[in-house]
Amino acid sequence: MDKRVVFAVAGAGKTSLIINSVTEDSRCLIITYTDNNTDQLVRRIIKKLGCIPKGVRVYSYFSFLYAFCYRPILGYDLKTKGINFDYPLPKYAQFSKMNKREHYIDKNGRVFSNRISKLLIKSKAINKVLERIEKFFDSVYIDEIQDLSGNDFNFACELAKLNVNVCLVGDFYQHTFKTSIDLNVQKSLHDSFEAYSRQLIKAGYTIDLVTLSNSYRCPPAVCSFVEDNLGINIGSNKSSEVEVRLIDRPDEIDAIYADNSIVKLFYQKSNKYTGNTDNWGNTKGIDHHIDVCAVLNPTTYKAFKQGRLASLAATTRNKLYVACTRANGNLYFVDEKFLSQYKK
Repeated sequence: MDKRVVFAVAGAGKTSLIINSVTEDSRCLIITYTDNNTDQLVRRIIKKLGCIPKGVRVYSYFSFLYAFCYRPILGYDLKTKGINFDYPLPKYAQFSKMNKREHYIDKNGRVFSNRISKLLIKSKAINKVLERIEKFFDSVYIDEIQDLSGNDFNFACELAKLNVNVCLVGDFYQHTFKTSIDLNVQKSLHDSFEAYSRQLIKAGYTIDLVTLSNSYRCPPAVCSFVEDNLGINIGSNKSSEVEVRLIDRPDEIDAIYADNSIVKLFYQKSNKYTGNTDNWGNTKGIDHHIDVCAVLNPTTYKAFKQGRLASLAATTRNKLYVACTRANGNLYFVDEKFLSQYKK
């Protein structure tokens, strides 16, 4: 059975890879982190096949973890009443023993979201989870694998033991969200791509850096900027010529801001500005923007001028990577200080 992690670049077609694998007679499980991604997958399968085949199930991550894995296997015995998405209070998080109910379940009988996967593994229920998956499916796909963190990453590693095909798809450098945090569990998981890959290889996965290495969205100049300045390898399947440059003339800044077809992407608090705006990290998964204006806050503007964008904090660099790679066309940069007049 094939156990594979396909690392993609922005706009390379992660979702298409999964959709292209689904046929009318498929028996496959598809998991992704957010409800929005789940809805997108469902829509695209219906567009392709006219319906969701009876052997195909598409879950958001916590719906799968709780409804498919936890409730049928442990829910009846533990008598819980849903999920608590607030993490345990520090005093309980740190000192409660792993074999104690309060380590996993709050006083109202709700299981802590960040420890559902841990409970399945530590209670040995993981073997029944694997059997249950094998009973219903011949293949498993997990989209946006880079967002699985803490105990949930460990759970994904356990899935390599399945006697079915498993394909994990994601872009390591688009890690801007976390499914969960639990003290020091996998705390440094996303510090190094090499170390991250080694853990997956140790679990039993093959690493694929080729299949989705080129972007169908970003032109060559945008990809070159990302490679040269953010240190993230990305190729392009396009040949269009576009501009990638800093805009610092007041008349050009005003013209770009007045053009509502150009989205202005801020590090944060974009809702304080007029016009077509959004935050860098919020645009992950969006591919309809043509020209993009990335607004640089003081920290990132200084790094831009000094040629040190690759040395930004990982989360900041990743969000800027997301912002830059929304561009199907031109990519502009503007110093945030010049946009104060556009605040609401």
